[in-house]
Amino acid sequence: MIEIKGIKKSFGDLQVLKGIDLTINKGEIVSIVGPSGAGKTTLLQIIGTLDKPDNGRITIDGTDISSMNKKQLSEFRNKHIGFVFQFHQLLPEFNALENVMIPAFIAGASHSEAKKRAEELLDFMGLSDRANHKPNELSGGEKQRVAVARALVNHPDVILADEPSGSLDTKNKTELHQLFFDLRDKFGQTFVIVTHDESLATITDRTIHLRDGEIEHPEETTENTEQQEQDKQ
Repeated sequence: MIEIKGIKKSFGDLQVLKGIDLTINKGEIVSIVGPSGAGKTTLLQIIGTLDKPDNGRITIDGTDISSMNKKQLSEFRNKHIGFVFQFHQLLPEFNALENVMIPAFIAGASHSEAKKRAEELLDFMGLSDRANHKPNELSGGEKQRVAVARALVNHPDVILADEPSGSLDTKNKTELHQLFFDLRDKFGQTFVIVTHDESLATITDRTIHLRDGEIEHPEETTENTEQQEQDKQ
């Protein structure tokens, strides 16, 4: 579903990504983990068309996005990619229902179409009774579920999440993590999640370990751990 080939990215003299090759299948929930500065968020932004690589190509559901111009990328992003961030980023002047509807309006949906889809998603999230509440009237967990509904409103091919449970308490984290799997089961949704949360990484279908701009393979991780233990002795 997502094919990533030879992705490189530098900021000045700092090479952040050093040739990433990765395939993500439809309906797969993949976590990307690694220390700060490993290139996790940069890779997620490139997959999400928010940034361009210096080299390499990305294909999403058969569409090569590498040669698209800014306008094409913006249209593709709105229709095919959903985003969930650590701090929900809901617009404070709009209620939950309106926040979910906004991406649908940008995609050209009618008011009735956008409202119907948004209501269905809020109902699935267990938030029908909170639809007319503004963000400052919602709990942290409710805000993040509204943000997930907003990400889903245009039937995207993939949801990209950057530390989605980072600002939540343990109960809301657990509920949000379960929600991702419920959405995969109901809609066949694909998720790519950058996280430091080990409880989430351990339950995803696959965990990608990034270090110093490269993907670590399991055998390499084992070797590194063994070498570190030897160095301590």
